[in-house]
Amino acid sequence: MGKKRIVVAEKDLVGLLRERDQRGFTILYDNYSSALYGVILKIVKSEETASDVMQEAFVKIWRNIESYERSKGSLFTWILNVARNTAIDKLRSQDYQQNTQNQPLEYFVSVVEEENPVEHQVDAIGVRKVVDQLRPEYRSIIDLVYFQGYTQAEVADELEIPLGTVKTRVKAALAQLRTLISILILLSYFTTYINS
Repeated sequence: MGKKRIVVAEKDLVGLLRERDQRGFTILYDNYSSALYGVILKIVKSEETASDVMQEAFVKIWRNIESYERSKGSLFTWILNVARNTAIDKLRSQDYQQNTQNQPLEYFVSVVEEENPVEHQVDAIGVRKVVDQLRPEYRSIIDLVYFQGYTQAEVADELEIPLGTVKTRVKAALAQLRTLISILILLSYFTTYINS
């Protein structure tokens, strides 16, 4: 049986990180590492490089958490941008370009600049547990787009379904996620109220 994740409110997690509390980093890593790794791997195309980039990204997140502004977006959106920028910096680095004969940088930049509609609408704290409650056809699409960094066009190719169907299912899945997350938030507040 896998390790049980600790789920905390986003503002509480940010508070722990800003206080340099090691628990905050552990929670951050447990909840976000799989999603970030998928996105980074999509950019750098190498598991070894992706692991290195992810380590660098988490160091940057830890060091620069003070620059996160909640008014500008969710914590996940911010750390995803840190991870993407770190991956792009890696691709642009002289050493990396000298040691790889992969596709040109323009290809990778186009991949990371393509808008991912999920990241702006779903809070990543505990989101895997919520996603697991979706219908199978929704769960598979959200897993590919959100956790593995696929574009919607790539999902259509992977699942051999029309792009329009992918877009419709993503929209429906997000609606379900919003409902499920709203219920969890209400239950959390209710539990807190009862126990106070």
